[in-house]
Amino acid sequence: MLASERQPIEGTTLFDGDMAQRGYALNAMCYSFNDAENREEFRRDEEAYCRKYHLTPGQRRAVADRDVLGMIAEGGNVYYLAKLAGIWGLNVQDLGAAQTGLSVDAFKAKLLSYSE
Repeated sequence: MLASERQPIEGTTLFDGDMAQRGYALNAMCYSFNDAENREEFRRDEEAYCRKYHLTPGQRRAVADRDVLGMIAEGGNVYYLAKLAGIWGLNVQDLGAAQTGLSVDAFKAKLLSYSE
């Protein structure tokens, strides 16, 4: 199926090949956080670390603002963004809540409702 034929799910950002290319630098930076030394370098100077990975202005702004939806719109993949979120003390449920516009408690309740 061609990308132009795909029907997006309302309220979501489709992560396809174009978005993967768009978000490559952001996702590469987040992948680097597998290394504790890189996490510490980021904590010392976030802006310099973002420049090191050549993030776009939009990506740098989203990181600085802790804007998960903005990072996703800039090509961020939630699985890589989870590494960045961990530095900020957030977990995957925090990211899911941000993506859905729900509170963390409401997001958890929604997840639990699927298992009933």
